[in-house]
Order: sequence, then structure tokens, then C-alpha cells
Amino acid sequence: MNKLILETIIEALKFIFPAYCANAAPVIFGGGKPLDRGKKFVDGKPIFGENKTLRGFISGLIIGTIVGFAEYAFFKYPMAFGFITALGALIGDLFESFIKRRLGKRSGEVLPLADQLDFVLGALAFSLLVMPPKIEILLIVLIITPPIHLATNYFAYLLKLKKNPF
Repeated sequence: MNKLILETIIEALKFIFPAYCANAAPVIFGGGKPLDRGKKFVDGKPIFGENKTLRGFISGLIIGTIVGFAEYAFFKYPMAFGFITALGALIGDLFESFIKRRLGKRSGEVLPLADQLDFVLGALAFSLLVMPPKIEILLIVLIITPPIHLATNYFAYLLKLKKNPF
């Protein structure tokens, strides 16, 4: 593989890593009361669903922020980068859950590509506030995230951290 391509892939992984960690944290540390407190939207369906919890949201924000501080220390990323991208990832995931509920899909039910890219699109959008990605970083993140997301979800399923493998 071309050295420049490999370096760009590594740069893309560093860029999106706080969001990856923020997205994964609720699987490990989540649980408890739903973020929407079981309330229904005007259509009578749950706002986000039972799997989106306050503890999961807060843990994702904390973990993503900690990763961002490490990137600040080691790579001189902006200090707020981890917090901003973690927040974007979590809001992107909540937005996708909101849409899935409107479409009549249950928590855990698949919505291909949206399930793999929701948090990344949120993180990329929020990153524009502190450190906009180069176009090649953005493209690589969008290409590599679906297979990484599927693989890590399958691994979490094998560890019995998730109820389904996707």
C-alpha cells in the first residue's frame, strides 16, 4: 500500500477516534432509564426508544472527551475536539433513533447504512466548529466506518454486550 494512503488512513482514524469511542461507550456503560423517559412523540411512538439512556449518553460524552484530551496532548488537536465530536456522534445517533421510531422500527432493528454512519455524520458535522476535516479524511472515514462498525458490533455481540450482531 502506498505510504501516503496509509498515512491518510491513520490520520482519518485519529480524527474520528473520539466519535468511535463515544459511540461504543453506551454499549459498555449504558443502561438505566431511557433518555426520553418513556415518553411518546406526537405520533404515539417512542421518541428515541428504551436503548438510548442518560447513563449511555453521559458515558459516551465522557469517554469521547477523554480520548480528545489524549489527542490534544499527543497530536495537538484542539482541546475541545473530543468533546465536540463525541457530542456530535451521540446527537447523530439520537437523530437516527428518532427517525427509526418514526419509520416504525423497533430498538435494535436494522436500518442499513444509517446504523453505521449516523454517529459519524454527526461527529463530522460538529467537527466543523473546531477542526474541519480535509476532504480525503472525510471520504476515508465514510468508507472505513461501515465495516469497522459491523465488526465491532459483532465482537460486542460475541461478548454478550449486545443482543444482536449488527
